[in-house]
Amino acid sequence: MEQKEFWATENEEVRERYELCMERVRAMKEETSVAAPFYDYFQHIADFIMGIEKLAGELKEGQWENASLEELKKLNHNLYSDIVGDAYEASYANPAVAVRRLGEGYGQILSFLYTEIRGMIAWAYEQRLTDITIVTELFIEIYNAFEEETPDYQKLREVIYWYVSDYCDVFIPDRIREQLDPSLSFARDIICNADLGDVRYLYQFGEYITENEQEISRFLAGMPQDKIDAMASTFTEGYRMGFVNAGIDLSKKRTVNIRYFLGFERIVKAAIAQFEKMGLESILYREARHSINRRPQGNPGFASTSPNKQEIYDHKEDSALYLDRRLVERRLSVLRSAYESYKELAAAHAGPAVMEIFGELPFLPKNCSKACAFSEKQRDLSVFYNSEASQIVNEYIPGDERSFTIIAYPIPEIGEKFPEIFEETVKINTLDYKLYQKIQQKIIDVLDEGEAVSIKGAGANETDLIVQLTQRKHPEKETVFENCVADVNIPVGEVFTSPRLAGTKGILHVTQVYLNELKYLDLKLEFLDGKIVSYTCKNFEKEEENQTYIRKHVLFNHETLPMGEFAIGTNTTAYVMAKKYDISAKLPILIAEKMGPHFAVGDTCFSWSEDTPTYNPDGKRMIAKDNECSILRREDASKAYFNCHTDITIPYDELDSIRVIRPDGSECSIIEKGRFVLPGTEELNVPFNGL
Repeated sequence: MEQKEFWATENEEVRERYELCMERVRAMKEETSVAAPFYDYFQHIADFIMGIEKLAGELKEGQWENASLEELKKLNHNLYSDIVGDAYEASYANPAVAVRRLGEGYGQILSFLYTEIRGMIAWAYEQRLTDITIVTELFIEIYNAFEEETPDYQKLREVIYWYVSDYCDVFIPDRIREQLDPSLSFARDIICNADLGDVRYLYQFGEYITENEQEISRFLAGMPQDKIDAMASTFTEGYRMGFVNAGIDLSKKRTVNIRYFLGFERIVKAAIAQFEKMGLESILYREARHSINRRPQGNPGFASTSPNKQEIYDHKEDSALYLDRRLVERRLSVLRSAYESYKELAAAHAGPAVMEIFGELPFLPKNCSKACAFSEKQRDLSVFYNSEASQIVNEYIPGDERSFTIIAYPIPEIGEKFPEIFEETVKINTLDYKLYQKIQQKIIDVLDEGEAVSIKGAGANETDLIVQLTQRKHPEKETVFENCVADVNIPVGEVFTSPRLAGTKGILHVTQVYLNELKYLDLKLEFLDGKIVSYTCKNFEKEEENQTYIRKHVLFNHETLPMGEFAIGTNTTAYVMAKKYDISAKLPILIAEKMGPHFAVGDTCFSWSEDTPTYNPDGKRMIAKDNECSILRREDASKAYFNCHTDITIPYDELDSIRVIRPDGSECSIIEKGRFVLPGTEELNVPFNGL
């Protein structure tokens, strides 16, 4: 299919620059002015860029439109073969390899450069010549610096710095526009116009395509349309109900962002149509490719199976090459200017609708000592930027005027019982919310009587926590826990609150858990007055590496984080499914958090919308929306929010008890020995009989 050109900035000047760049890169193949060991690097990257030039031209002319599946597979393999599997151990994209071949400092810079250049694959498919041109000009500038003699390392670092600084007023506004402007319809056009019964359409996106994407596409192609529509409706109706339950007027909104995993296009196509009936135009953008737009805490957008998760992990802090106070201030200025330019689109944006996946092979990252890493000062700058940026976003897309929904499905990599697990997941996503609503209300009624909750682990689990609760002034019309069924957070099954930090203390421990796709062994957090005071795990032999791992990926470089949420999951059906198929380690937190008590570190569930009234089905108003940190928003928002929220669940089989502690010192048990014992909750134990 001939590629559309969406980017109005791509004028004749850009095309001239593009042609000059490609002419210069081709000339490199005839030159020998760069000495070893750098000669091989530049020749390799030049070959890659020339391949991208060829591909972009072929795509523009529609030459791949009638290619066979095998031809498309071969093309896709060639584009990503340098970083897939064991090939990464010999790739310049690997910082350790680059340093070994090119030397300390030079290796990190040139590995960063190659990673930035690999973004050209996506830009070729979207016909974004501006992006290809800018990064190729960077490559040429660095190549020129190596002609005749090896340049000073600091000089190269300055080149990288000014590339990022000079072009952040292109990369950042373009990224904001991608997120807000429905006219950039690259992915939506493929989904709505392609033959989704022919898996060749998957290769139009430019992402890495594996058996996962092909098999889920074929699996969904075999389903009747009414079942596809029903799955999409669970997703879109949950989104709509999120606005209803929060008292937000959805009719004022015009766009919704769908984030999903390739292969699920039939469901997404149905969702696009259903959202359209709600008056919402769907926006689909891919994960960011430019370093300045990638975030260590997550990279939202449509995606596929990662060619190599270790490669992503190794480059999480590439911005250490250029991050300083001056650049942070420039980025914030550009971000605000971009939102101001697109303020009408921002005001009309309703928020994300997310389809997560699970079943991928567990990933236990290795520490690469040669990867770029933040200094302490840069960690502080990263935290500062995230805080300031979130305030800008909230100014143009207010938290109390937007909502979201999240749902998850398995992918074929989960194993040979994928079809059965998929069907079970569909059932879990559509459980009778009224039944859970009724049972959960009985739990809330008891919790509302308490001043604190005691949670203790069983067996090897060392959890021993006291969580303090907000106290009600008007019990007849106020509640401390939200009765969460299945709107923004599918599937059904939890009651949650924002704990009072003062007096919340103890140890939270899980023997094994996956957080943000990373594995943790024996994760242990100690809380005092609701904040983390120590942390450790057993992923690495050296304790320093364990603490760094948690600091980066749980605390997101904050010195400490508060306990932003305490919840009791009630979805025992999901828990039994996980045990039945032995997939507990592969479930996303979206489902796992419903399978026992969970505790979120970071912001509360109500960040940026604390003052929007919400009510439980019994009519009582939820009052526990703030804690001692978030309330500071009234004085200084930078002190109130941490821009992260990581749920950590204790599974029922590692749980001894959950007991409500009343003001008079008496206790009432909700769970004992991993089973619900509160009168009126017995039905939650029925699924356990299937173990």
